[in-house]
Amino acid sequence: MTRRGKRYTNSSHKLDRLKRYSFQEAVGLALDCAYAKFDESVELAVKLGVDPRHADQMVRGTVVLPHGVGRKVRVAVFAKGEKEKEALEAGADYVGSDDLVEKIQKGWLEFDKAIATPDMMSSVGKLGRILGPRGMMPNAKLGTVTFDVARAVEEIKAGKIDFKAEKAGIVHAPMGKVSFGVGKLLENIAAFMDTVLRLKPPASKGTYLRSIGISTSMGPGIKVDPAYVKDLLNQ
Repeated sequence: MTRRGKRYTNSSHKLDRLKRYSFQEAVGLALDCAYAKFDESVELAVKLGVDPRHADQMVRGTVVLPHGVGRKVRVAVFAKGEKEKEALEAGADYVGSDDLVEKIQKGWLEFDKAIATPDMMSSVGKLGRILGPRGMMPNAKLGTVTFDVARAVEEIKAGKIDFKAEKAGIVHAPMGKVSFGVGKLLENIAAFMDTVLRLKPPASKGTYLRSIGISTSMGPGIKVDPAYVKDLLNQ
């Protein structure tokens, strides 16, 4: 049986486990329940009425959160010639071509996101076994395989995140930090939920938004009533 610490237990006593809260209430409670000495992340989990085992029900996408996620994202760009210069001017942390591929093959992984121009993918493809399991492989569907490297870098630096439904149909994503406060977190959540709704697969039947939960890194999960999504998006 899982044993919880005293601070977690004290925080969870502030919640009504049987209640499903509004987004405003849930975010406020999440911040009130945060007790760690560091600036905890605020996470959102949405259970969708989809079966990701079927390609026509997969939910996968990207969204630029208005206030970012509260941490510096190190971006590596695989590009040649003028595109290298373009990436550096846009704020990329590391830029290279075959030399960067070789460096990663030798074990270097000091970055969080990777972007590649299409002409580099024959070389970057060699890194599939390294970057793939870490969710760092450039992907055209996510906008990270593109000749418009400046825009891709700027979006990631501004707070762009990618997400996809897991086997159980759940999408998880960071919404920011406790220090953001209720207002900024609600704006990030609204941008995320709007994107999730727009990505609803035509093949999805029945209730699309099954359940929603909000939590901090160390705090208890707080249930949100999906009926409040419309109110959130109309604020």
